[in-house]
Amino acid sequence: MPTYDSNHVKNIALLGHAGCGKTTLAECMLFEAGITKRRGSIAGKNTVSDYHELETERQSSVFSSLMHTTWKDYKINIIDTPGYDDFIGEVISALRVADTGVIVLNATQGVEVGADIIWEYTDTFKTPTVFVVNKVDADGADFDKTLREAKTHFGGSVVAVQYPVQTGAAFYQIIDVLNMIMYQFGLEGGKPQKLPIPENEKEKAEQLHKELIETIASNDEGLMEKYFDKGELTEEEMKAGLHTSMIRHDIFPLFCASAEKDMGSGRIMSFIDYVAPAPTEMPPQKTKTGGTVSCDANGPTCLFIFKTIIEPHIGELSLFKVYSGTIKAGSDLVNENTGVTEKFNQLFLLEGHNRVPVQELVAGDIGATIKLKSTHVNNTLHDKGANIELVPIEFPHPNVTVAISTVNKGDEEKLSQALHTLQEEDATVRFEVSPELKQTLLHCQGELHLKVLQWKIDHIHKLEVKLEKPKIPYRETISRRAESNYRHKKQSGGAGQFAEVYMRIEPWYEGMPNPDGLNLRNKEEFDLDWGGKLVFCNCIVGGAIDARFLPSILKGVMEKMQNGPLTGCYARDIRVSVYDGKMHDVDSNDISFKIAGLQAFRQAFMEADPQLLEPIYTVEVLCPDEMVGAVMGDLQTRMGVVEGMDAEGHFQKIVAKVPLAQMHQYSSSLRSLTQGRARFNMRFDSYSPVAYEVQRKLTEAHSKHELVME
Repeated sequence: MPTYDSNHVKNIALLGHAGCGKTTLAECMLFEAGITKRRGSIAGKNTVSDYHELETERQSSVFSSLMHTTWKDYKINIIDTPGYDDFIGEVISALRVADTGVIVLNATQGVEVGADIIWEYTDTFKTPTVFVVNKVDADGADFDKTLREAKTHFGGSVVAVQYPVQTGAAFYQIIDVLNMIMYQFGLEGGKPQKLPIPENEKEKAEQLHKELIETIASNDEGLMEKYFDKGELTEEEMKAGLHTSMIRHDIFPLFCASAEKDMGSGRIMSFIDYVAPAPTEMPPQKTKTGGTVSCDANGPTCLFIFKTIIEPHIGELSLFKVYSGTIKAGSDLVNENTGVTEKFNQLFLLEGHNRVPVQELVAGDIGATIKLKSTHVNNTLHDKGANIELVPIEFPHPNVTVAISTVNKGDEEKLSQALHTLQEEDATVRFEVSPELKQTLLHCQGELHLKVLQWKIDHIHKLEVKLEKPKIPYRETISRRAESNYRHKKQSGGAGQFAEVYMRIEPWYEGMPNPDGLNLRNKEEFDLDWGGKLVFCNCIVGGAIDARFLPSILKGVMEKMQNGPLTGCYARDIRVSVYDGKMHDVDSNDISFKIAGLQAFRQAFMEADPQLLEPIYTVEVLCPDEMVGAVMGDLQTRMGVVEGMDAEGHFQKIVAKVPLAQMHQYSSSLRSLTQGRARFNMRFDSYSPVAYEVQRKLTEAHSKHELVME
């Protein structure tokens, strides 16, 4: 394949709700350009982009897939993305490197929630955006309704460049109001005839042509003056105006197509070639230090890793975009994030799962390499001495957490390796081994995302695992002051053990006065790893206990706070004052005072009205107006407190505080409740006292467990 210069490379991401026809449109583009000899189909399970076994099994995209094609004198890199919100990480990484987003709308469904979600990200990235109304050949297709909805959802700057003469089974003609001609397709689609606009369509075409000109002119003062002077703009002036306005994220052209019948894709590719921006025309990339990197093939080499694919028997395939300079096979680049020098022995273009070797890639192009030693998603690599680190992709926080464990004992190491692999391939996946809960926790975006991860563990890593509801990280604290003393005495021949500790504990709060009635000699404050504080006060008078034993008492207290007296959960926000005690010249030692401190703390804790706290999360749900009542009602059944509601775009955002214990499988419930038209995110807010009955049950369960262990 010839090497294209930076001005003749175009990078697009195909975006849209599941089922809108992105993958089928990609097949048309590849076929029309001659890259493939026949068009694959979803039903036939033979498309270029949906090549993964799981995707052919599900007949929908799960992973983003990189392809490339050529049209006229341009190379077009295409990233086909999945349509479900659970796989939003794939969409975000594609948008990070795309210079144009192509949002595909389903003419039978109008604007669906997936398109709304994606629009937010294109707006955040300020990605030049084109809309394609697909499936205009399907029964029930309504192009005009879809266009109206697009303008309502995405603004008046969505402007039609084309419209179909007929919809449904009779679709075979498209009128283009930019160049004012009609494209007429044969039964097999493909290359159309260019014909004059029929008389009965001229009025509508002229009206949309005028609307297009006015939209373009309103975003460019120079073109506005020409329009006022002549009452018209030439096709070239309109293309130039669209080009500039797309870069500024001011105008969003809308096309129509039938990817199933191969009608319309060629015109879309021509528009991408001649109007959509090249990488050299996009704003420079920002670095973490506040600098910028311009797309210049003659500049220092700098590339960014946006996706990793781990292939069995081959290893890691790293997908990257060259943001500056030229990379050649055999080049050595420094990973700014790890400091490791990586050798790019081979460079590839991708056609789904097929790799096409190339010798070099210039600034603006997208490619792949294999077997980089210490390189991951979000890493920047550059020429030695360049010291460039591009701003990383910010991936969304997980919304679903499950506890994962192996069915067969002895497979724990294999599970750990599998989870590391999943996390390496998908930056929206997190896992942790929780010492507090004594569980391995897997975090992901939703129930569908979780099913995909489980499938990969089962089919690729060959592991049997079980998924369970994770334990809740409760916290323990106290409600009032209490005092206790404990004498530890042990004699077993030779030196014995002796320590006696008098202790007061109180609920800690910011700004509380010093302990009353005690002689405070020293105070230490500890920010606990699990949240909250421990304040430890030395109030010993007259040397009843040597200062050298105070750290041992503190160690005993801290040990018991890590395994709370009430339920075994972490304790927090407590002030401990040691004010008296006894020691023995021979038998007192560190272990004795540690035990005495621990037991004194335990006794005082149980007498201080212990309180169990549960984590409360702020939950934000975005849903259509007509579903607000159902969503709010469901949150209230989960003991949620709705704190407010506000309009966000064409959706309502409901904000509620909900106990974490009530959020298990909420993703599935919300999808079922709203037919997939709502989404949510959640973040930790605070700890709050649990209901008395909950505390009683958890305390009794812990007591029984302790008895069994004894």
